[in-house]
Amino acid sequence: MDRFPNAANVDFHSPLDLSKAAAAVLDAEGNISGWGASAQRLLGHSPEDVLGKPAGRLLAAAPGQRLSALCRTHKPRSTVLDLSCRDGRTLRAGVTFSPLEHLGVAATVVVAADLEALRGWEAQLALLQGLATESTVGLTIFDTDMRVVWGNVSTDLELAGIAQYIGRPASDLFPEGEFISRHHPPDEDQIMEHVMTTGEPIMGMHYRGRAPADPVREHVWSCSYHRLVDARGELLGLFEESLDITDRYRAQERLSLLVRAGKRIGASLDVRRTAAELADVAVPQLADEVLVDLPPAVIEGRQPPTGSAPGHGLLRMHGRTPEEFRTSPVSYPSSSPQAQSLGTGRLVVDASPPEAPGGEGSGASHSCLFVPLLTRNTVLGLATFRRSSNPDPFGPEEQTLAVELAERAAVGIDNARRYTSQHAAALVLQRSLLPQHLPEQSAVDVAYRYLPADSRVGVGGDWFDLIPLSGARVGLTVGDVVGHGMHAAATMGRLRATVRTLALLDLDPAELLTRLDGLVAQDSEPHPNDGLSDEALGVTCLYAIYNPVNGRCSWASAGHPPPIVADASGSVALSALAPGPPLGLGGLPYENVDLNLSSGSVVAFFTDGVVEDRRTDIDSGIDRLAHVLTWQRCPLEELCDRALSARPPGPQADDATLLLVRTRRLDADRVADLELPPDPAMVAHARTVAERQLEAWGLSDLSFTAELVVSELVTNSIRYATGPVMLRLIRDRSLLCEVSDNAHTAPHLRRARRDDEGGRGLFLVAQMSQRWGTRYTSSGKTIWAELAIP
Repeated sequence: MDRFPNAANVDFHSPLDLSKAAAAVLDAEGNISGWGASAQRLLGHSPEDVLGKPAGRLLAAAPGQRLSALCRTHKPRSTVLDLSCRDGRTLRAGVTFSPLEHLGVAATVVVAADLEALRGWEAQLALLQGLATESTVGLTIFDTDMRVVWGNVSTDLELAGIAQYIGRPASDLFPEGEFISRHHPPDEDQIMEHVMTTGEPIMGMHYRGRAPADPVREHVWSCSYHRLVDARGELLGLFEESLDITDRYRAQERLSLLVRAGKRIGASLDVRRTAAELADVAVPQLADEVLVDLPPAVIEGRQPPTGSAPGHGLLRMHGRTPEEFRTSPVSYPSSSPQAQSLGTGRLVVDASPPEAPGGEGSGASHSCLFVPLLTRNTVLGLATFRRSSNPDPFGPEEQTLAVELAERAAVGIDNARRYTSQHAAALVLQRSLLPQHLPEQSAVDVAYRYLPADSRVGVGGDWFDLIPLSGARVGLTVGDVVGHGMHAAATMGRLRATVRTLALLDLDPAELLTRLDGLVAQDSEPHPNDGLSDEALGVTCLYAIYNPVNGRCSWASAGHPPPIVADASGSVALSALAPGPPLGLGGLPYENVDLNLSSGSVVAFFTDGVVEDRRTDIDSGIDRLAHVLTWQRCPLEELCDRALSARPPGPQADDATLLLVRTRRLDADRVADLELPPDPAMVAHARTVAERQLEAWGLSDLSFTAELVVSELVTNSIRYATGPVMLRLIRDRSLLCEVSDNAHTAPHLRRARRDDEGGRGLFLVAQMSQRWGTRYTSSGKTIWAELAIP
């Protein structure tokens, strides 16, 4: 389809052209002696109506002497006359009178045209003349061989004279220029060939180069190409329109650079990466190189130093990736522009800077900007913008842009510095709240993994613990506080400490969770203006006790996934008991689950993050973990790695904690049981049995101490119990002495007076043992004491 359907109406022939204008001939007396067909079309009068008659009859106003004077002129004259048309209209026309005296005939040729059409044609001529002489749009005409034919004044000024390029190919005009628009072939010859072949104009191509009239400064033009044809439609060549849009293009580039900087600078919360982001954004659009210098304190997350000499003790950032990150020391003399910028907190321009300290850069710079990294009235460091291959100096707009980029980078660096400080504090908190190592136990081997979902902070709401209990038993716990970060970690730390405290009271799992539930419910009561009233809601916990003497494991759950057990044969079992409610909600009671575990069984305690994510449900995750546990003969550390590597890839939405336990049984020869009737005479028998057992274990050095402890504990039990008394000796990492009876009253340690006959037994037990205590059972209580093995 023709892009210009009205182009045929555009006619650059003059309305006074003889092929178009009304023409007539007047004799010496002013009578009409000739009347052309064009005159009849313009005014409507036929030749019969006007031939031989005075021309004055065609005037709408009295002619006076004006018409006679025009007929007697000796040179062509033009005027404006009102002519009468045959239909009664008055036509204002432009009329030209040309004498024919040189032909020996006293006659005048009169040519007339509609004045409005004539004025329109004159405006078109003025437009063409303006495009040729005054327009800022460069116009260049090329022939069919793509050689220069003509250029207007704008083109002449850019080329420092168009005459020298007439007849030369288009490629000679800007030999080092290039098209930076990529929606058409970037080669100018291909573009011209396409326009001449297809007739389709190509418009709005951006071209970058250096004009011969201004070879120092780089310019950008918007170029359009149109085919040229003559009145018969034959190809004459093409013409190019070019408009210098350098300032507008650079303004758009600066705007796009600021938008890009807003998206990229400061997004990483890492000081070194932020410095690299500033360089990535500014190079090569604004500068050929960007250098960032920071004091060590800022890199380490501390406050920048105050009072130090500007330009001293700085570190230069290197590298774009964490693997490449490194620093090198740099300092500037007090008289240097760098020190001046740091000292005043203002931009400093150096049009001819020397080589950078330390040999940085690839050569001498044409221009440098030294911009302080300033935020909250504090100078964090220095950014240097250098140009080496680009000879253009930094203009005022580019200086403003550099300051804007430096301000954004300074905010990002300050945020990263503050984050680094908080991150270090969070890591300290993590190390203080979670066990750094689990104590070695005869009852179990353990391995664990803790992966917080918020890897940047490194702290979440999950916890785990292994708690040594009396009788060679071990307490195992894992829990989850909803949320991540410092608040969840603080809540987690309180709960872990509470669980450990309650566990050392030798409570069974259900009783421990019941007491913990009450404490969490109290903590979750709203407190005005603290902002943490919901902090403790959504807490789950599982607590288990394993006894290596009989292989019994008891556990209870407060809204937490039950453990997965893989026995020594590799078969995996899942608990069918539904967990109790999460902590702090109250309502339903907690129940104990008892399991008999063979030696070498593997028990997996875990949080939701190990088995659940946004893409798969928890049942699929449990099946995945259970499949990993079928390899239970592998080392526990390897099983931990297998379990976590089996999770779906990508960012995790929840903290992941995994505690793997491989159970052991104490050999029968390391446990000695003796049942005693409630007879005081049995105390001596108990001492004798204890002495023999210690001798069999090779612990004769402990006989005196152990006999004393056994004697006191058995004596107390026989005195207050109504049934048989059970004595148990366990040879573990220490010597364990336990006395069980059916009484529910516990003895209390007290300081006996001089005249008291009793009350010194437990005092002696406490002095002789590492630790001692009482735990309650379903049938009574057990008093125990641990003696260190020399």
